[in-house]
Order: sequence, then C-alpha cells, then structure tokens
Amino acid sequence: MATDLSESQGQSAPNQGQDRLPPLKRPGVRRGLLAAGVLVVVAGGLWLFQYQMYGQFEQDTNDAYIQADAVTISPKISGYVEQVLVNDNQDVKAGQALVRIDARDYDAQAQQYQAQIDVAKANADNVRAMIGEQEAAIAQARAQLASAEQDARFAAGEAARYAPLAASGAETAERLSSLRNQAAKARATADAQRAVLLSAERKITSLNAQIRQADAQGKAARAQLAAAHVNVGSTVLKSSVAGRIGDRSVRAGQFVQAGTRLMSVVPLSKLYVTANFKETQIGLMRPGQPATIEVDALNGTKIAGHVESISPGTGAQFSLLPPQNATGNFTKIVQRVPVRIAIDAGPEARRVLVPGLSVVVSVDTISAKGAQRSIASQEEARRDAKQ
Repeated sequence: MATDLSESQGQSAPNQGQDRLPPLKRPGVRRGLLAAGVLVVVAGGLWLFQYQMYGQFEQDTNDAYIQADAVTISPKISGYVEQVLVNDNQDVKAGQALVRIDARDYDAQAQQYQAQIDVAKANADNVRAMIGEQEAAIAQARAQLASAEQDARFAAGEAARYAPLAASGAETAERLSSLRNQAAKARATADAQRAVLLSAERKITSLNAQIRQADAQGKAARAQLAAAHVNVGSTVLKSSVAGRIGDRSVRAGQFVQAGTRLMSVVPLSKLYVTANFKETQIGLMRPGQPATIEVDALNGTKIAGHVESISPGTGAQFSLLPPQNATGNFTKIVQRVPVRIAIDAGPEARRVLVPGLSVVVSVDTISAKGAQRSIASQEEARRDAKQ
C-alpha cells in the first residue's frame, strides 16, 4: 500500500512540473505554433504567387449597372389618341402597332392636296387646249400674211410698170399715183399681218409658261400630298425594335402633342453593363477581354461577358457641368471611366435581367500584360532620345 502510494506520487511529480511550464515552452504548443507558422508562410507564398501571376490583372468594381438602349415612343403629329394597342410590360415585336391617333383631320388634308393636284392638272390641260387654238390662229395668220405679201408685190409691180408709161404720157399721172397708193396700202397690210403673226407666236410662249406654272403648282401639291400621307401614316405608332413596353403613360382619348413621351420599348435582348472603373484600373483594359458579371438579383450568380468598348472620356467630362480644374484650389480625385461590358448569357438568365440592376464586374486584363513593358520601353526610348 505504501509502495503504490509512493509510485503514484513519483509519476505525478513530472506531470505537475510540466503543467507549471509557460505555454510557449511546452513542446506540444511549440509544435502547433511551428506548424501554423509554416502554413501561414505557405499560404502567403501561394497568395503572393497567385497575385503576381493572375490576381494583379483582375480588375473589379461594384459601380456597375445593367443598361439597355431603350427607345422612347413619341408621336410625330398631334391629335387625340383613338386606341392604345399594348399593355404595360407587354413584349412586342419590331414593327408592331402600339398606338393609333385619330386620322380624320390628316385624311382631310390629304384630300385637299389631291384636289389641288387635280386643279393644277385641269389648268395645264386648259392651257394646252388654248395652245392648240393658238397654233391654228398662227397658221391662219401666216396664210393671211402670205396673201398680204402677194398683194403687196402685185401692187408694187403694177406701179413699177405704169411708171414709164406715165412718164411718156401714155398713162395719166393720176393712174400712177393711184397704183402707188394701192401698193403702199398692200405693203402696210402685209406689215400688219406680220405683226399679227408675231403676236400669235409670242402668245404660244406665254401659254407654255402658264403650263409650266400649272405643272409647278401640281408638283407643290403632290409634295404636300406626300407629306399629308406621311402624317396619315404617322397616326399609327409602331415599335422600331423588339422589346418590352415600359413606362406607359398614354391613354385612349388623351390629346397628345408632337414629341410627347408616351411609352418606352426596352430591347431586353440587347442588354449590356456599364461598369465605372477607376482610372487606375483601366491601364491594361482592352476590348475583347473576358469579364465576369455577378448579379445581385440572382443571389450573386456569375455570368460571362466581355469588354465591348471603353468610353473616350471620364464620366465627369460628359456631365452637365464638367469640372474646371484650372480654376481655384485643386484637390485630386480619382476619376472613373465608363466601360461597356457585353453580356454573354443564355435566355434563362436574361429572363430576370432588366436595366438598372446592380452588378459586380471583374475583368481579366492578363492578355495585355505585355503592353506595360512596351509602354515602359517606349518611355525609356524617348528619354534616351532627349538625352
């Protein structure tokens, strides 16, 4: 009994000595800390390797939103809305009728211009008939002129034959004087007929001018009729793209002015993302680089995309009041550049994607890593050239 007691005391003595050691001097704690340190170093090395090889080329931002080039539906003409042919949030096809405006006023205008065309045509036909009559009058005047000239030549010949006879005393001077008077009258008659012919011919020119005037009036009326037909066609508003109706504010019976916004058509098949990256992130960003889009509405589901284009200026440059950094005190602020990201998603994902949704975009710029060295080498070459 005494022996067992002494042995148990002898065995517990070393254990009690170890329990009294500080935690950092215990072998088990040291081994655990050493293992943890090795793991931390290995993990840090792996992270550093991954960052140097890939991570530093991943550029991401949460300042990104889904957008679409929505088409605003506005009438070209004013009038009362006769019928609204679509409902809110309805899917429509390109060319589908959306709104019909009362077309009676514009139909009446078209009929009025058609009447003006008919009047101009009738005037032209009337003048052409007058030209036909005038041509007949010209032919008559030419015949009368020919007859008058023949009479004038005959009278002049008679006077010329009687002149020697009167000089020799064979004929009286009164006879010669009478013949000369008749010759002068015949010549005057011929001159009058020549003036009548000239007047008739000039009237043809005037009538042709009237035809051209009537034709011009007809062309003007036809142009007005074409514009009236355009207005008649504009009474039916059609969708220029396929998409979904949104923000519909028009109602049947409403009077709308030209240019009034009635609704919008959102082309959901042509959605894209506008990601506003910091200026320090776009140095290696190029069109065509792959992108990952994390959609908040899909519980962070990631879909594929690619860089489509990069804005030619920062967002501040296209604002209503761009900053004038050359005036007053200056505080440097990191600018953001809009980058357009194309969405490479299937139809199932597109069912819930709508403009305005928030997303997180990450772009892999590793394909342009060589550009950094190229830029640096060009800068060095320029410095050497200056020296």
